[in-house]
Amino acid sequence: MIAVTGSGPWPGTDVLEAQNVVMGDLADTPEGITGIPFAVRLPARGPAGDGTGSAAALLIDLPAELGVHGWKLADRPGRDLARAQSLRREDLDALAVAAHGYVGPLLVPVTGPLTLAASLYLARGDRVVADRGAVAELAESLGAGIAHHVATVRRAVPGAEITLLLDEPFLARVVAGALPSFSGYSALRSVPAQIAAVRLGTVVSAARAGGAVRVVVHGGTAQLAIAPVVDSGADALLCDATHFDDRAWELLADAREHGTGLWFELPPHEISSRSGADVPAQADLVVAPWRRVGLSLAELAGVVLIPRAPSAGATPDEARAELAGVVRAALVVAERAEG
Repeated sequence: MIAVTGSGPWPGTDVLEAQNVVMGDLADTPEGITGIPFAVRLPARGPAGDGTGSAAALLIDLPAELGVHGWKLADRPGRDLARAQSLRREDLDALAVAAHGYVGPLLVPVTGPLTLAASLYLARGDRVVADRGAVAELAESLGAGIAHHVATVRRAVPGAEITLLLDEPFLARVVAGALPSFSGYSALRSVPAQIAAVRLGTVVSAARAGGAVRVVVHGGTAQLAIAPVVDSGADALLCDATHFDDRAWELLADAREHGTGLWFELPPHEISSRSGADVPAQADLVVAPWRRVGLSLAELAGVVLIPRAPSAGATPDEARAELAGVVRAALVVAERAEG
């Protein structure tokens, strides 16, 4: 059955209100569509609540703090890390309240190890991704922290079947060696795709050990992310396939045929002053290339759709409307799958 969920970011600063909205809207989807509620993340609360800060709060024995250029590894825990950890606990409390009595799938998003390594700086030096040993250490630390976090979520929501979503928007840039150095005058050397897959695999295995029933990696918009995600052993790849050409879609088809599930991020639907939202066109962003590369229409029933993460200026009402729009697009995809 086609499912709909979200990637985590949500506008606003009231986490309980946001979590109640998400739980309510995705626990009550139309017949034929599975809603997967997700743990929200509220970047508007500042650096301690963004993707890097919330992931840094999970690291085991690798304290972090805010520096001039953002989060960096530190010699000892400080106030910045305490703030990020406090928000983590606040988020978990809100989830426990909003999901009280809930039984079913629940998505828990966390920034993945390669993107975290590209976003964090060494205590004295460039980005963590510049140091191969530090990347390996970071992946081990994040894996251990995620295993603990998943186990904690399971205790807070006993009826939940947890899917972990590793968000990796920088994965392709890490593999391509396209990230600028600290000085900005050169690029950091690439992390080969095979090594990136190993680092992802470390976290995938740890998440399963913590009780996640499924691990999905959001590889972003670039074709280069496909192979590392597939080779990591993740259960599914999430991508914004609107940026993919036919060659990339053929790689997705190969991945699907070898057992990797496919999730798709959809942009907002087009709005016409005469006919309103063009929901079929939004659905066909997945259906048309799916048909073109020869994938079975029946297999469309196994995809998961999510809306693109809300922009910085979005309101909660706008985010909620986008989520509802993807539910409508999922109904169209379900119809196509039956045809």
